[in-house]
Amino acid sequence: MTDAVPMNEGRALATGPGALSGLRVVDLTRVLGGPYCTMILSDHGAEVIKLEPPQGDEVRDWGPPFNEDGDASYFVGVNRNKKSVGLDLGKPAGREVLMRLLEGADVLIENFKPGSMEKWGLGFEEVLSKRFPRLIHCRVSGFGATGPLGGFPGYDAIVQAMVGLMSINGTENSGPTRLGTPIVDIATGLYSAIAILMALHERERSGKGQYCDMTLHDCGMALLHPHAANFFLSGKRPVATGNPHPNLAPYAKFKTRTCEIFVGCGNDPTFRKFAAFLGLGDLGSDPRFATNGGRTTNRAALTEILEARFAEEDGHDLCQRMLAAGLPAGPVLHVDEAMAQAHTAHRAMITEKDGFVGLGTPIKLSRTPGGTRAAPPRFAEHTRSALAEKGFSAEEIAKLEEAGVLVEARRK
Repeated sequence: MTDAVPMNEGRALATGPGALSGLRVVDLTRVLGGPYCTMILSDHGAEVIKLEPPQGDEVRDWGPPFNEDGDASYFVGVNRNKKSVGLDLGKPAGREVLMRLLEGADVLIENFKPGSMEKWGLGFEEVLSKRFPRLIHCRVSGFGATGPLGGFPGYDAIVQAMVGLMSINGTENSGPTRLGTPIVDIATGLYSAIAILMALHERERSGKGQYCDMTLHDCGMALLHPHAANFFLSGKRPVATGNPHPNLAPYAKFKTRTCEIFVGCGNDPTFRKFAAFLGLGDLGSDPRFATNGGRTTNRAALTEILEARFAEEDGHDLCQRMLAAGLPAGPVLHVDEAMAQAHTAHRAMITEKDGFVGLGTPIKLSRTPGGTRAAPPRFAEHTRSALAEKGFSAEEIAKLEEAGVLVEARRK
């Protein structure tokens, strides 16, 4: 059980053991999708032992910026609460260490190229499910092990391109555009956490573990709503529309005197209220704009009217008044501005501990809240202590270090 963290040590910290207290996770993932998943689990009390290869998780080098230990923000942002052990799985003795760590573990998550675990004699069906019948084995890969793309490597932007996400992002002039966040990797981490929790829930009934086959391809494609739904119904190829919504109007960005804002109307009564608020009540009964279908068809005319109306407004003040009136609107903020918002602080969406600053957990539970428990680990920071906790003797650890199985300094 994880001890409660005194609140005076930082912000948005865990104050209890968490909803997943007692869950043991062995994490063999690197980069983003898998680590994002295990960060979610660790925020809510799971013990996560991150087994890093001798070279370390490569995103430790994906900077600048770097922290004082030389780790890049890309690593720091998704690896809090975890214990880092440097382990060479290329050596048979390293695989033996892994098998010992899996004794009593609930979850194994890895993102090796499909076939790697099987090549090492660690395949789920042949080995792990028989030796550890309650183990949940989650594999994160680009395209899965089989099929026309089976076994090929996958990267966020490549998959964004291949599943159609880039084609519906951007504008008519820009052409297909990569989303500004690694949305496929992050979504895969989220879906993987959901899959693991589903498998754990089912295990309560069956007593059996199972294999979770998670791919960037599938998770990226699952993000295509409403564009895929539009295509299935109309047969027409979806195209990039920029900021405006393909199915709603108004649902777009507009310039004001002080900033850009985004407004949206999800139904006809809201639009009538929106028009009246702006002193444009006649728009609600105008045949061109009375229904969402009409507004979408006559988007250009509606946009021209709204652009003229918003041009001299103070966007920040206008959005505040619209929100108070129950109308969806918000200023378009830069990242630093969003971090400085009072509501960001109120929702505990910035966390801080021992010099680490990051985004807080968005999952708010009333009885078992999650949060930061420890700063992201230095490479192999917990090699000795984590193994000792799992029953390795000091003599065994020393021999493994001498043999180069346990690695305490990154190999470049």
